[in-house]
Amino acid sequence: MTFLKNSYSMVVLALVLGSAAGAAPRRVVVSSGDCKDAELSGQAKALYDRLVSRPGENVLGAADFAERLFPPPSGSFEDIKRQLEAAQGQFYEARHARAAQAIDEVLRQVTRLPPGGARWKLYVDTQLLLAMNQRALGKVKESDDAFRNVLRLEPEYALDPDYYTPSTRQAFDKLRRELARGRKVKLSVKSNLSPSEVFLDGRSVGQTPLVLEVPAGTYDLSVKKGEALSFPRQLPVQGAETPVLVDLAYEGSISASPFPCLASDGDGETELSHAVRLGGTLGVEEVIVVRLEGTHNGPKWLAATVLNVEGGQKLREGGVKTQGLDAPSESLSALVDFVTTGKDQPSLVVAKPNHQPPWEQPSAMLTPEVTEKSGGSVRPLRVLSYVTLGVGVAALAGAGYMRLSLEPEWQELTNPANGHLVDGKISAEDTRGVRLLRDVARKHNTMVGLLVGSGAAVVTGTVLFFLSPNEAPPPVSVGVTAGPDGAGATLSGTF
Repeated sequence: MTFLKNSYSMVVLALVLGSAAGAAPRRVVVSSGDCKDAELSGQAKALYDRLVSRPGENVLGAADFAERLFPPPSGSFEDIKRQLEAAQGQFYEARHARAAQAIDEVLRQVTRLPPGGARWKLYVDTQLLLAMNQRALGKVKESDDAFRNVLRLEPEYALDPDYYTPSTRQAFDKLRRELARGRKVKLSVKSNLSPSEVFLDGRSVGQTPLVLEVPAGTYDLSVKKGEALSFPRQLPVQGAETPVLVDLAYEGSISASPFPCLASDGDGETELSHAVRLGGTLGVEEVIVVRLEGTHNGPKWLAATVLNVEGGQKLREGGVKTQGLDAPSESLSALVDFVTTGKDQPSLVVAKPNHQPPWEQPSAMLTPEVTEKSGGSVRPLRVLSYVTLGVGVAALAGAGYMRLSLEPEWQELTNPANGHLVDGKISAEDTRGVRLLRDVARKHNTMVGLLVGSGAAVVTGTVLFFLSPNEAPPPVSVGVTAGPDGAGATLSGTF
């Protein structure tokens, strides 16, 4: 009796564990920012690894993420091409059953390749081999279906007479005529990033907004613009019209390699909206968005935001300071504890309502903090305003110096006793007068340029001064001196 009771308990436990193991993932971790940034990917993966090491956590893995959104092929293009060649060998050796299995696997892998001309050619070669193998097995209908998969998108395709018998080519041409006379479905494809290139079964068929008439059937649809690529999808085209709208702004922002990532252009609302939508696409309860913010050389902030998918709301957000390629172990653990339980720790900064966290403050990201000996901090915008004002003052002093330096030459040029000006003109033979006129004109132009630059610098410095934090400004004195022997300017104060 005890044995049976224990056995029953073990069975129940096994069923419970099996059910838990098969449960849908509760969370997914995605990085957000520049998806090509190796440091961002590394930090996000470190947080993911720490999270999945916790007992009881059910987190969607990177491989499952890719399989659900962008199913990758098992090998390279060349690997799949070699698989097709092996299937061709089996067909020519009359091992048609084994060839059929190999061809099915090749087709499955071809649909996972990136869309484009190379994929389409491989797709066509595989469909033609499938058609020939099905004919050899006596499955004429299935053979015709494979031929139609080529002709429906490339009706002008012709079989090579060196490889196909006359009867096969006649059957192929008959199918071509049937498709040409058959009923078509109007397929309209639109994208919110137009013009975008549209691919059916890997073949480019035009740009959005696109309207095509194609035979009814199921097609593999992809839309691409630059590096933005939509999720691959199987599209049933049927009825009188099949309209499709692809949100490429959302789908194209997601990448699966080297780590699940949402490309971000700095718009926080769009980023969070895409993250919540991604969670719905993946069927998880929560999305943890990981960001890396800060200066290129100094310390950075590793921030994590937890989003509830069903409610579409932010649950909590926290961040830790990190230096180099790895976050401190203690800080990373504190951040993982926070995103999973909401527990606050001293090494963690928690974002508060109506308060901008340090990783979102532009000054913290763009300008390193400079500290005085007294413990206060220098205001970079205020210092920049003083520097700009100083430049303006220096330019004004330079203009004054130019005005003084051209005065003797101007006096010599306009003095009637020197005879340079006759009826307001200078003779071309008067080399001294011509040289004086050129020097005066050059110095006058320089003086005007300095005056304009001085005015611009003073205005800019004033604007920067009023834009800087509203604190008591340090005492500043500006002085300008000019006399027969030259000019000068001074800017003094405590910054």
